[in-house]
Amino acid sequence: MTKRPFSKDILHLENIDEVIDMICEKLREDVYKRFRRYGGVIGISGGIDSSVTLALAAKAFGPEKLLAIMLPETDSSPESELLAIELADKFGVKSIVENISGALEGFGCYKRRDEAVKNVIPEFNPATDKMKVIIPEEFVNKNLPPVHFVSVILKDGTKKRARLPLKEYLQIVAASNFKQRSRANMLYYHAEALNYAVIGTPNKHEVQQGFFVKYGDGAADVMPIGNLFKTQVYQIAKHLGVPDAIIQRTPTTDTYSAEQTQEEFFYQMPFEKMDLLWYGWENNYAAEEVAPVMEMTAEQVNNIFKNFARKKQTTEYLRTPPLHDYYIKKQLVKM
Repeated sequence: MTKRPFSKDILHLENIDEVIDMICEKLREDVYKRFRRYGGVIGISGGIDSSVTLALAAKAFGPEKLLAIMLPETDSSPESELLAIELADKFGVKSIVENISGALEGFGCYKRRDEAVKNVIPEFNPATDKMKVIIPEEFVNKNLPPVHFVSVILKDGTKKRARLPLKEYLQIVAASNFKQRSRANMLYYHAEALNYAVIGTPNKHEVQQGFFVKYGDGAADVMPIGNLFKTQVYQIAKHLGVPDAIIQRTPTTDTYSAEQTQEEFFYQMPFEKMDLLWYGWENNYAAEEVAPVMEMTAEQVNNIFKNFARKKQTTEYLRTPPLHDYYIKKQLVKM
């Protein structure tokens, strides 16, 4: 099969109704026939991915067979809950709120995270100041591994930034991951109480680049948009009537107390650019063919391709299910 010439519209879904129908048919087959569940539970955040997942599931099952759950905590933006309510109302899906702040306090999530931040920026006061973790964009263009910084906004508006030593970086991430894992526990509680499946919301980049928490937001029974690029998710959002306020919202992690985009925390580039570059890398297009389309040099494209390969390799652990092949059949026969 001849490969299509690389272009900026190579990811456009010309047959969008067919794509949506295929996703919905697969959802029904997996949830009803394979897992023998009655419907689905979805965690919604007012973000584009969970919104499109809900819209697809509502089309696949009918809104009466869905439960949408908002899972805010101390650091969540109030806007997230308001947009999530608007979304559920738009598609006629029952929604509930489960605030997980108490569980996170019990786990020591905030205390452990703030301890690590104070080790790096001693004047940080979690009661009055805000924080986030970022990766400066310049690292992606230099073919360097990502270097994480903690950024703090003090009560008086002063901003401070410091490079995170490995120990403090790992402690912040490990503590923050309590949030996604607590949400997963709550989703599975409601799913089991209703004999429903948990419908996961990660898109292709989150799955392939490892932008998820193992057994957290990576815990689900099905992931209907797991093979869709972000631009394709937006295309389906518009087609299915996801509220404009959600479509126009800047993608955010909604993890730390300071406002933070997915770009500055993990991806290091806009998703419109990343989608095309990832497609080019994944489908073995030469950097020399991709570069003029993207208005970049071949060297820049090659550096990003190497960054993609490194990121996928280093996050393979997250995509690996539990290993259990420690005894082979011949060994068991001998026992």
